[in-house]
Amino acid sequence: MAAAGTYPVHVDASLDAPLSRWLWLVKWILLIPHYIVLAFLWVAFVLLSVAAFAAILITGSYPRSIFDFNVGVLRWTWRVQYYSIGAFGTDRYPPFTLAEDPSYPAHLEIAYPERLSRGLVLVKWWLLAIPQYLVIGLFTSGAIWLASRPDYAGYQYSSAGWGLIGLLAVIAAAILMVTGRYPQQIFDFVLGMDRWVLRVAAYASLMTDQYPPFRLDMGGHEPAGTLALPQPAGVAPGQAPLQAGPPGAAPPLAPRPTGWTAGRVVSVVAGAVLVLFSLGLLGAGGAAVWAQTTQRHGGYVDLGTTTYRTAGYAVASQTVSLHADTRGWDAASALFGTMRLRVTSTSGTAPVFIGIAPAGAADRYLAGVSYATVTGASGTGPVYTGRSGGPPAIAPGHAGIWSAHAAGTGTQVLIWPVKSGDWTVVAMNANGSRPVSLRVNAAATVPALPWVAAGLLIGGVLFLTGGAVLIAVPLRRAS
Repeated sequence: MAAAGTYPVHVDASLDAPLSRWLWLVKWILLIPHYIVLAFLWVAFVLLSVAAFAAILITGSYPRSIFDFNVGVLRWTWRVQYYSIGAFGTDRYPPFTLAEDPSYPAHLEIAYPERLSRGLVLVKWWLLAIPQYLVIGLFTSGAIWLASRPDYAGYQYSSAGWGLIGLLAVIAAAILMVTGRYPQQIFDFVLGMDRWVLRVAAYASLMTDQYPPFRLDMGGHEPAGTLALPQPAGVAPGQAPLQAGPPGAAPPLAPRPTGWTAGRVVSVVAGAVLVLFSLGLLGAGGAAVWAQTTQRHGGYVDLGTTTYRTAGYAVASQTVSLHADTRGWDAASALFGTMRLRVTSTSGTAPVFIGIAPAGAADRYLAGVSYATVTGASGTGPVYTGRSGGPPAIAPGHAGIWSAHAAGTGTQVLIWPVKSGDWTVVAMNANGSRPVSLRVNAAATVPALPWVAAGLLIGGVLFLTGGAVLIAVPLRRAS
């Protein structure tokens, strides 16, 4: 054991006593409001971290208002985890604030870096931090660290297992339930792992260039007992030394007053949600433009080709519900126009059949028939739900239920003007035999596609602008 050096990320916690023997069993329920709020806060955290990345790359500085906000989100997350699976170290309910709460037993402060390396910002959060991710993966894998592991920083969320932190916290809670005391040795070790995770979270979030030490600084207060691991050679420039500084307690970092009022936090979160929503609209609008300009041939937009197979007598779609007929105007027809289905047998020259019928009529025709319903798609092809039964009573061409159908040898083409209603598409061998193996190409005229694309792009720009304003104004005022 040796005295630990001072690191810019200061994590401090006090073990409350006495602790309830039973409250830890329901804390995850009590924290649901926090989980909901943190989910939105972490959306803003990720977006603001992207903005900070750009600012550091251009100016070499982390914008102070963004820094204070992101530290607040990490602090909030740390208090929630200290109350719950991250330690079970207190029964005091975490406060709903980004600011430091001196009265709460868990604290987090990060020293603001006046300058940051423009070069390191490109690689430290993914390449240089890989060894750290491997270590804290053992600590947190599956533990409910709500968002101290953002995807952009290279973390992966897992729901399998608790990780060492969660496992030891539960063991400590079980001992507490029996004896009424939280084992101090487990607390010290758990806090050391929590401290390591938060240091890596701050480094991956670009808040410091000082590489997190491969060192377990145990105990609630820094520095306490230290367990040093071998430092990988050449991991990162500017990394912290394994042992540095005089022995004794390191002075806590002085908290800085922040301009993040509740209203400004809500504005940033709302802006982040609008920005994310705008990105979805812009992506959908871009896809619509791409389909309109590159996938339209002969007036039809190609919707893709898929091969369907079943050992039964037919392949059927799920019910397609189109209910958009309002006062004589059929919106489904206006949106989709005319549907074209091309079907070809993949098992030889046998005649094929494809038809579209009202869902109820198709269900009656297929009652008692062995067939497969397409319920989805996977990486290997369509996903089916099988129905047991025998052959159809009559060949499909004689059923008299079809709104549109095509049958014969070679490639058959079905043309159907789309109408509102409940519909089922059925593909079979024309003679009603089995098995069925068909390749189907779908296309539609989609006359409304240009208007849909324009609406999505305009909406995306408006939401993006509104979200940017909601974020920029409080950032400026908070600074």
